[in-house]
Amino acid sequence: MTITRRAALAAPALLLAAGARAQGAQIKWQMATPYPDGNFHTRNIKEFAADLEQATGGRLSLTVHSNASLLPMPQIKRGVQTGQVQLGEILLAAYSNEDPFFEADSLPFLAADLDGARKLAGLQRPFIEARFAKQGVSLLYTVGWPAAGFYTQVPITGLDVFKGSRFRTFSPMTNRFAALIQASPVLVQQAELAQAFATGIATAMVTSAQTGVDTSAWDYCKVFTPVNFSMTKNAVLVSRRAMEGLPADVQAAVVAVAKRAEDRGWGYAREAQDQTQARLAEKGITIGTVPPAVMAELKQIGATMAEEWVAKVGEDGRKLVDALRAA
Repeated sequence: MTITRRAALAAPALLLAAGARAQGAQIKWQMATPYPDGNFHTRNIKEFAADLEQATGGRLSLTVHSNASLLPMPQIKRGVQTGQVQLGEILLAAYSNEDPFFEADSLPFLAADLDGARKLAGLQRPFIEARFAKQGVSLLYTVGWPAAGFYTQVPITGLDVFKGSRFRTFSPMTNRFAALIQASPVLVQQAELAQAFATGIATAMVTSAQTGVDTSAWDYCKVFTPVNFSMTKNAVLVSRRAMEGLPADVQAAVVAVAKRAEDRGWGYAREAQDQTQARLAEKGITIGTVPPAVMAELKQIGATMAEEWVAKVGEDGRKLVDALRAA
């Protein structure tokens, strides 16, 4: 049989398959996230997946691969761009090497609390969407992390506590902070934290109480000092090609379900902030405080980093910082 003949015979089958999809055959999507099942972000995503299947009458199902089981954090965004997965969750600041605008929420003390962090997310969104549009992905929603604090072996009586320490970092912004406090930055992914501290690769860090609970920080740190250092956020991305391949009503359902997940997720972040700090204390970690003079030094470092960031990012950075301060 000639190739032309085979193609002619195959054409009706292809049309039939396309018609089945158009009439509502189930579409199966894959999603990668780097966080464990006990994390509130993962719990929120699993609820998002269940809502999505219900809202679409089973026409769209989502399989969630948690705890970096499918892709590690640094590969998730690329995985969505190339179609390896249709959806992914990333820590936005972890991709600031691509574009420093992504790390705005890592600026120390830019947002005073979770309300401020959500305002920042809203102001930042159109800038992020414009950048993602050039990369073949779309932003579905963002959810913040509880405020970050310091994990140390001794109470923070002065910034000299950090001098010479091996300070765990996860982004260029935290690298810069480590340099300004005269610590040695060490890049460590969340899944590797316990081992890094146990082997002395890292001796201090700044991150949320949630991360401390996720990684059993009581096994490797003695003091957690909450300072509302920063409130980074996760972004849930979708392949634009995959999204545009959905029927219009299913696309609308994805957007609506994502909006509910965003609202729910920020509520979970607020709950987690109190619950996880209490959990650290229950497990024997001392909850520390920062002397006012040290806090003033930290905020001055934050102001320096904000000006450096604006100079690096340019007009968009200045617009964002000015809009947040005005809000």
